Amino acid sequence: MESNWKDYFSFTKKERIGIYVLLTGIGICTFIPRFFKAADLGNELKAEAIYLQEAQAEDAKTDLAKRSSTGEKQSYNEIYYEPASDQPAVELFPFDPNTLDSAGWRKLGVNNRTIRTIRNYISKGGRFRNANELQRIYGLKKEDYDRLMPYVRITAPATATAFNNSGKAPVKYIKTPPPIIDINQADTSAFISLPGIGSKLANRIINFRDKLGGFYSVQQVGETFGLPDSTFQLIKPRLQCASTPVQKININTADVNTLKQHPYIRWNIANAIIQFRQQHGVFHSPEELQQIVLITPELYQKIATYVTVE
Repeated sequence: MESNWKDYFSFTKKERIGIYVLLTGIGICTFIPRFFKAADLGNELKAEAIYLQEAQAEDAKTDLAKRSSTGEKQSYNEIYYEPASDQPAVELFPFDPNTLDSAGWRKLGVNNRTIRTIRNYISKGGRFRNANELQRIYGLKKEDYDRLMPYVRITAPATATAFNNSGKAPVKYIKTPPPIIDINQADTSAFISLPGIGSKLANRIINFRDKLGGFYSVQQVGETFGLPDSTFQLIKPRLQCASTPVQKININTADVNTLKQHPYIRWNIANAIIQFRQQHGVFHSPEELQQIVLITPELYQKIATYVTVE
């Protein structure tokens, strides 16, 4: 009897290997979907952070434009909060911040500018998953958040896949990512569509591009005069540099005035190039520029794309 009992728990070497393989397969099937789900959630949260920054930057541009057009100076409270006389009577009720319209927010006592930020955030693809995320909205006062939080009722989002009216073929809903801008083809309106970029910065980027003869790297946009690095880092994921040929300067025929017009070539560098050419004859390759003392390796890397000997 004892021998028969042990037989049920005794396995050959091949059987043990089979069990190990089976358990490993089960483990992989269990944890890999969770891993990808977590990764997708992380990417979605990053995207929503960008949507929130875009919404707040867009509101800031709108307010700045209004103030510039009227020539009026406003205090912080005048910009972000409304006078008590302009606010409707507060009415508290359960609400879903993902679906509530502007009129509903006003009934809850939220000021117009904060409502605009929330609506822009939602329209760009952002979503509130819980009441705590309302604290991320810039301009929403703490007392307003504390007052509204007990009434937040967030409805679970619809599944990514649903059936169409016929009930036969599944329909997959995909969130459209923000458009990517080609920095060598974009006009002012395209740059203005980026968060934190107004008409002045858009024109500066295009003027810088024209003086260079075209961009060869997205990083060059960050060199635009007056463009904060924080703004550049925000818009960088939305930029791409297509393989458009840049305009080149012939260093064997260009004079000082032509050379110094390029943003990377100062007058002393232009003069040194002309003097070197007069002393040693024509350049046979752009690499010979590195023989000029004033041209550092870093400077040569920047101008090499823009010069030619033909």
